[in-house]
Amino acid sequence: MINKNVVIIGAGIAGIAVAIRLKSQGYSVSVYEANSYPGGKLTAFKDKGYRFDMGPSLFTMPQFVEDLFAIAQTNISDYFEYKKKNVVCNYFYEDGTTFTAVANEDEFARNAEQTFNINAEDLRKYFSQSKKKYDLTASLFLEKSLHKFDTYLSKDTLKAIFKVNSLDIDTTLDAYNTKMLKDERLIQFFNRFATYNGSSPYQTPGIMSMIPHLEQYFGTYFPKGGMHSISMSLYQLAKDIGVDFQFNTKVEKILTENKQVIGIKTESEWVKADIVISNSDVVPTYRQLLKDHKAPEKILQQPRSSSALIFYWGIKKEFSQLDLHNIFFSEDYETEFDYIFNKKDVHDDPTVYVNITSKDEKSDAPKDCENWFTMVNVPSNTGQNWDKIIERTRKNITAKLSRLLGEDVSKLIEFESILDPRTIESKTQSYQGALYGASSNNKYAAFLRHPNFKSSIKNLYFCGGSVHPGGGIPLCLLSGKIVSELIEKSN
Repeated sequence: MINKNVVIIGAGIAGIAVAIRLKSQGYSVSVYEANSYPGGKLTAFKDKGYRFDMGPSLFTMPQFVEDLFAIAQTNISDYFEYKKKNVVCNYFYEDGTTFTAVANEDEFARNAEQTFNINAEDLRKYFSQSKKKYDLTASLFLEKSLHKFDTYLSKDTLKAIFKVNSLDIDTTLDAYNTKMLKDERLIQFFNRFATYNGSSPYQTPGIMSMIPHLEQYFGTYFPKGGMHSISMSLYQLAKDIGVDFQFNTKVEKILTENKQVIGIKTESEWVKADIVISNSDVVPTYRQLLKDHKAPEKILQQPRSSSALIFYWGIKKEFSQLDLHNIFFSEDYETEFDYIFNKKDVHDDPTVYVNITSKDEKSDAPKDCENWFTMVNVPSNTGQNWDKIIERTRKNITAKLSRLLGEDVSKLIEFESILDPRTIESKTQSYQGALYGASSNNKYAAFLRHPNFKSSIKNLYFCGGSVHPGGGIPLCLLSGKIVSELIEKSN
């Protein structure tokens, strides 16, 4: 048994993941969370008979969740169930083009050849290149600390360095997609993957063309109970193996002495700790919890990633002639249904993402109703007039949906709740409401993310979407893995 106390600040998905790992190694682990619930952005709410997942709406790479149950020597089926989707998304374009993106790469390529101006073989080549980029860089950029010397001594790292010219880091994703795909509709399709880490396809490097590989090769999945079940199942696992959670408890300061962590201060007590891990956004961690220490200003002042404006709509279909099943989607009703509308201008002609979980979970909406998670990507909060932006965007979204679906959507909305960058920041402490911390809009972005440790303060670590390797469920889970391995090596 390891006689050391670990305090984790924040019960986001990364904080819960590292708690499970360290508790399984024998540490005593306590998690302090300012909110009354676990999960951070990966949470949900219910109102008027509707249930909505509030945050991430796409589940990929479930092996990282499975890994946590294996480490805890617990049967995952006792906590968590999910199924693979045969259809990833359905896409609709202003010119009337519709496209069903299936999970199978070969079938995807053949279907795309019938819809777009491209040969199936060219798309297979695109996917092959995506896989090569992922295979060359994943162990370096996603699974290890970029800020430890021994990372660069591995065979995988040396292999990636020797093949750096094949990674397209000196061109943008949009330029790469334009060269490879030609058809403007397909370019829009694959440019969208830049939003998976909150970046712009017109700025982020071409190496980000590896992201489609995660979706097409590994697949996408629907968790039973919705996305919220991911965080709740891991929270329950953590509790069952002995992790202590303190909710409604705001941490005010990280305590240090002689360049070493000694604990934390909450609103009501001082808590001793041998190791402290911040799962809070790195900016407020420095600005609020480490005020007595010099902050890494170059890192903290990096441009933020995009945020989101989300309309949670309860759609009444009782008097509607709109039948989304038969008109717009494949006949595989086992899938989660997504709509993607691709345009560059977020306000005048927004790219709209609509996710309907009630297609899979009937209890997520009343009879003859659907829950629509309707999102547009927006900038992080730097003082914009969000009330005006919300009003304008809502009008443009409903107009666009009505135009493409052939029915006045605004008349079908019987319930509405809204999440914008201001409320994302206040609920999750994400600086400026950015969903992924700093943006990845230049080729050095990975190296400009904050490390998973603090070199000048012994036993202080960082996990979550604002530090290495980045945001999104898989990367947050990996950040927890990296931190646990760093602690294991140093203790």
